[in-house]
Amino acid sequence: MRMSDFWRLMDDEFGAGYSRTLASTLVLSAVGGVSADEALAKGVPPRDVWLALCAIQDVPPERHFGKDVPLKER
Repeated sequence: MRMSDFWRLMDDEFGAGYSRTLASTLVLSAVGGVSADEALAKGVPPRDVWLALCAIQDVPPERHFGKDVPLKER
């Protein structure tokens, strides 16, 4: 997962404003007891951070990969 994908998922799930607050303040024990921002800065893979956020925030498994986007008709 790229960082851009991480932030897209965060914004889609939590909203653009709240996602930044959540990333900087919520302590994630699954990635070393630090915030998402700190974990990412330490080199923890964005996917691991995202899944830790999903677990602690009770994001349903069907939304772990983001919103379903309908296919465009050709």
